[in-house]
Amino acid sequence: MTFDAILFDCDGVLVDSEPITNGVLCEMLNEAGWALPRAECMRIFIGKTVRSEAARIARETGRPFTEEWLAQFYARRDARLRRELQAIDGALGAVRAVHARLDGRIACASGADRAKVVMQLEMAGMAPYFGARVFSGHDLPATKPAPDVYLAAAAAVGVAPARCLVVEDTVTGVTAGVAAGATVLGFSPEQPTGHAPAEALLAAGAVRVLRHMSELPAWVGG
Repeated sequence: MTFDAILFDCDGVLVDSEPITNGVLCEMLNEAGWALPRAECMRIFIGKTVRSEAARIARETGRPFTEEWLAQFYARRDARLRRELQAIDGALGAVRAVHARLDGRIACASGADRAKVVMQLEMAGMAPYFGARVFSGHDLPATKPAPDVYLAAAAAVGVAPARCLVVEDTVTGVTAGVAAGATVLGFSPEQPTGHAPAEALLAAGAVRVLRHMSELPAWVGG
């Protein structure tokens, strides 16, 4: 089967940001009084917004979840991303190839805040290929696992969701892509730090799991 557009998640698919972001989050939660191991922090928060777990954070830390604390998290997160962020191996080449083959019908649909997504795409050299076609679940009525961000991205490229291929690395994201009516490829490299296991992605509805982003262009017609 071939597709008319590709809709990418960002974190964990295009850039290797999850260990950095969750490392900062884990540090701040421990500082606030939640003795949370790194692996458990990854398990709880991968594929989710921090705000979606506000009630649990308040309960575990014994402190109110505040916009000030969230702003401090964003600032510390972004500073570390600017120092340490790397693109996923093979992602830039895959983005460049499918952008050319699909006449630019690609978009980025993330559950993260848009400013972070744009910053990361710029750092990874991918921003020119996406242009304004960058969408955040923060800006829509519901974020992943709801389909809203993928429906918005499909509309922006002018392609019906059924003709779109979504690339996701979390169960939350796969669920969103399936709910939008798209075909979903999972991405879980051989050492899936910050990525859901292949088995979990398949169980959530992915039709196949890629182990390296260089495999992606073969799914595009033309």
